[in-house]
Parts: sequence; C-alpha cells; structure tokens
Amino acid sequence: MLSFATINRVFLARDPQDMRRGIDTLALVVRDSLGSNPYLGDCFAFLSRDRRKLKILLWEEGGFWLCLKRLEAGTFRDPASWCESGSPSVAITAAQMHALLEGIDVRVARYRVRQGYRVGDTGKFVKY
Repeated sequence: MLSFATINRVFLARDPQDMRRGIDTLALVVRDSLGSNPYLGDCFAFLSRDRRKLKILLWEEGGFWLCLKRLEAGTFRDPASWCESGSPSVAITAAQMHALLEGIDVRVARYRVRQGYRVGDTGKFVKY
C-alpha cells in the first residue's frame, strides 16, 4: 500500500493527461501548467481522459517515483468539479488521496467531529 505519511502536500491535476507520459514530461507539466516545483517533495496526481487510470509523480531524495493505478471497473471522481474554474489543480489531504485511490467520492464523504485536546493551565490535557 502506498503511504502518504511523509508527503507535504498532495495536488490533483484538473486536466486529463496522456497516460503514455513519463517522469520527465509529467515533471514539465507540473512546472509549466501547474506552476509548482516538482522537486519540493509534493505529490502530484494525474487522471486519464476516461478517468480509469491515475498516475502519481513524487520526488524523493535521490529520484522520482512514478506510480500507476488502473481500475478494472468504475472510474475515479472528476477533479474538475472540486476546484475553482481558473485553478489548474486542487489540493487534497493524504486521507482524501487514500480514499480517492479506493474509489470513494471524497466530496460526499462525511467527516465526524473529533474531540480536541489542549494543554491546560495545570499542564494536563483538557478537552475542548
């Protein structure tokens, strides 16, 4: 299972990409179309036109990772409906990326309210 625990940010490109593209071409897409630096350690995800394939480009110290997932049935959710009309990509969390890879529509997922804690005056944790 691919882990996104050490990744700073995850970006999902809005426009579909040709899945024959490799590391160098997708790094140019990140630089020129998305306006980001592919060497910062951020994760960039690209969908195919039919949304059955997803490629992930990630820089790790020493080189790039390029991962591909192909769905046997169904499609990934269209990222164009997630972001503003002028934005070339949408920033998502690592949890949303895992859900997307599992085929879950993260726009309609319900998030439960979590109990929060802070350090109180006495140095102990207090619920808020």
